[in-house]
Amino acid sequence: MEIKNLEPHLLWQFFDRITQIPRPSKKEGKIVNFLLDFAKQHELEVKKDEAGNVLIRKPASPGKENLKTVILQSHVDMVCEKNADVNFNFETDPILTYIDNGWIKAKGTTLGGDDGIGVAAALAILASKDIEHGPVECLFTTDEETGLTGAYALSKDFLTGDILLNLDSEEWGEFCIGCAGGKNTTGTFHYTRTATPDDYFWFEIQVSGLNGGHSGSDINAGLGNANKILTRYLWTLLQECPLLLAQINGGNLHNAIAREAKATAGVPGAFKEKAGAWLNILQANVSAELAKTDKNVNLSINSAEKPAYCMDADTGSKLLNALYVLPHGVMGMSHEIAGLVETSTNLASVKMKENETIVITTSQRSSTESLKVDVANQVKAVFLQAGAEVSATDGYPGWKPNPDSTILKISKTLFEKLFGEEPKVIAIHAGLECGLFFEKNPKLDMISCGPTILGAHSPDERLEIATVEKWWKLLLELLKAIPGK
Repeated sequence: MEIKNLEPHLLWQFFDRITQIPRPSKKEGKIVNFLLDFAKQHELEVKKDEAGNVLIRKPASPGKENLKTVILQSHVDMVCEKNADVNFNFETDPILTYIDNGWIKAKGTTLGGDDGIGVAAALAILASKDIEHGPVECLFTTDEETGLTGAYALSKDFLTGDILLNLDSEEWGEFCIGCAGGKNTTGTFHYTRTATPDDYFWFEIQVSGLNGGHSGSDINAGLGNANKILTRYLWTLLQECPLLLAQINGGNLHNAIAREAKATAGVPGAFKEKAGAWLNILQANVSAELAKTDKNVNLSINSAEKPAYCMDADTGSKLLNALYVLPHGVMGMSHEIAGLVETSTNLASVKMKENETIVITTSQRSSTESLKVDVANQVKAVFLQAGAEVSATDGYPGWKPNPDSTILKISKTLFEKLFGEEPKVIAIHAGLECGLFFEKNPKLDMISCGPTILGAHSPDERLEIATVEKWWKLLLELLKAIPGK
């Protein structure tokens, strides 16, 4: 059965259409043009700012003109991750979706349900002729996934609404009322190319088979980090014998836990057996350590041809020392909300560049601003100790929970009435644009909700069909229950 034939029909039609439009972060031009054409086709007021953010307004349905204006907000970009053996161009190719036992999935790539399903819901509400609602503003932001830059650029007067429903949560049955702030810290190593010696055994070591995941919501799940596992192998081997690096690359996006990493390295010929033996030991150890979370982890080693050049030994040693000691994972738990990660850091990617540099990207998150700065400084200190250049983003603010929110109370009442159970009210250890909206307009009353998405930011991303229908039903009731001005 095709996705566009699912119910609610109009919503799934738009989601199917969105999957056909390439929309990588920072390259959202095609989806932005689609939104502008949509507004024109439906004769709706629309405006676009310099960052590409689009706002489409729809007047109230008859009898609902006196309700407060509600903002339905979603982001148009998607994380572009694929399996290594998949030939796919996110700038030109449509996502290949399919249905599997109640879930929507993509073939070998991220699905883009984060946040394509939010965009689809907003478009369905804008296009519908029979949904009851007060004045509606649908805000579609750009570049959420690589730094919330669309929300950053939003002017304070771009929106006029009083209530904001963020459509970017990933667990049905939860209302999110707070999120962590975040920033990125990058270390850059400069190396010198040196000729490779003749008497070395050269090999390629690869880490694969990991699940990966979101560096915020999945950081406490005990998932393996390919960069850390690769470094563990190389650093330990370096303690046993001389080791030269010709290539090293791992991970991809700052907000994804690294799934794959590989390196080309060389050791003196006499240590060839040692290289293979340590791989077998580490494979056994890591498989046991990750048996419950990443059971398919795989380490492989293959002989390689002698490369023409390699990294100078001193830089290689400093790089591996830094990678080994760089923190990754949960740094602290919240003392206010049980089970909530307060502070974390992600060793996201290691990229060897053509200009004789290696760039290491990390990301830090915390619901406490001072702790976000503190863990970023810890990462900075590691880089400085290793002689790397350090740069950092300004970061984005968190969203302080308001348990007395009016829209939260309305949402909870409707949820219990519709589904016969209480929803969970949570704060999350991930970045939502709500923090920036709140910074620009502290009077906004906000919640975030959505259907269930698992494996976000990885090719295992999947969207649960049954929860989409329930979420849609809740949204329609919420629009009717928005309080008066």
